[in-house]
Amino acid sequence: PAVMKLSLNVSEGHTAFISLFFPSFKEGNESWNLFELKSYSIKRRLEMQEYSRHPSATHASLQRPQSLHGPSPVTTFGPKACMLQNPHTVMHIQDPASQRLTWNKPPKSVLVIKKIRDASLLQPFKELYLIVYVEKKVLEDPAISDDENFGAITKKFCTFRDDLDDISNRVDFIICLGGDGTLLYASSLFQESVPPVMAFHLGSLGFLTPFKFDTYQSQVTQIIEGNAAIVLRSRLKVRVLKENCEKKARVDDNCIILTNGDVESSRRAVQYQVLNEVVVDRGPSSYLSNVDLFLDGHLITTVQGDGVIVSTPTGSTAYAVAAGASMIHPNVPAIMITPICPHSLSFRPIVVPAGVELKIMLSREARNTAWVSFDGRKRQEICHGDSITITTSCFPVPSICFRDPVNDWFESLAQCLHWNVRKKQNYLSSEDEEF
Repeated sequence: PAVMKLSLNVSEGHTAFISLFFPSFKEGNESWNLFELKSYSIKRRLEMQEYSRHPSATHASLQRPQSLHGPSPVTTFGPKACMLQNPHTVMHIQDPASQRLTWNKPPKSVLVIKKIRDASLLQPFKELYLIVYVEKKVLEDPAISDDENFGAITKKFCTFRDDLDDISNRVDFIICLGGDGTLLYASSLFQESVPPVMAFHLGSLGFLTPFKFDTYQSQVTQIIEGNAAIVLRSRLKVRVLKENCEKKARVDDNCIILTNGDVESSRRAVQYQVLNEVVVDRGPSSYLSNVDLFLDGHLITTVQGDGVIVSTPTGSTAYAVAAGASMIHPNVPAIMITPICPHSLSFRPIVVPAGVELKIMLSREARNTAWVSFDGRKRQEICHGDSITITTSCFPVPSICFRDPVNDWFESLAQCLHWNVRKKQNYLSSEDEEF
């Protein structure tokens, strides 16, 4: 059947607004598909009517609400890796069992992050047939520098310096040899797309390191061949805005510099990608921490206590769980807010959608400054006028699984945290039931 057409006369001033809700509309095109018009809700039509009554209204006053879902994560990891696309996926959030890693091209370079002063980790450096990147200070490790057979091999390594050299487009995947701290450090090296991470358990806890070191050679070969299970560990995008206040000196008629001049203020912004948590605490002060917590611009509460933890699902099993929070699977799109020793019996940890924007600032009534750290690093002081803005990053950490995201997570809960470990209740026999 013929498609019905609807002719509308649209003024030039309304073109930009209408195009927000009807993508097919173009300036000068007076014919629209009637079925397309009917597909939009009554709410949108009412908004257009309201706009026509008040032509002076701006677009900002009629913007659609912000999505509560997290941002769409980037599915390319480094220069050569990406996530295998599932054609049967309907929802944006995939079934964890369907998340698989594949390679666009065979990987040729690897970043190796190892614990310092551990001689047992030398063998992988000698046997890897890829271009190996290591941090420059690794070659100064006594376990390497004292090895006579290791000198010739170190010349083949590509070195870099933390915070100085950008290796984001040179590394195809990452091998972590150590504990959970090596994975956190690997995350901090990449402020955008992160290559796939293969973490071997050689530390004290190893919640995030599922691979055993005994069979590393066959496991690395299997990963290079592709089609491995991965879990996308969401990160937090944190922006710290600092208010720098400096007194402007004045000079009198006798050329004497006066220090009590006007105050000049300037703002300095720094951004971080955080895998576990952002911790705001009272630092060395004996006073309560007193910070305001905003969600999408609205003040939701004031934290009075030792501080507050804002964590990812991955970080929910770290500092947050020690402070009484629940444990969240890494595939759940969420942000957890956990108070640290709050001076309130009713302040409990909460979980908010991944798409919200949180802001933390010192309260006006705060008696002291606060301190903030990001995955336990970059610790700095927060003063009045400073702000910390937190939201979910679109650059997750693709962590390679030993089996799959669900089994690996529950295995870590059982082995590392001894989750729900209890002596079994004795069986009740029929004779005992009679009594």
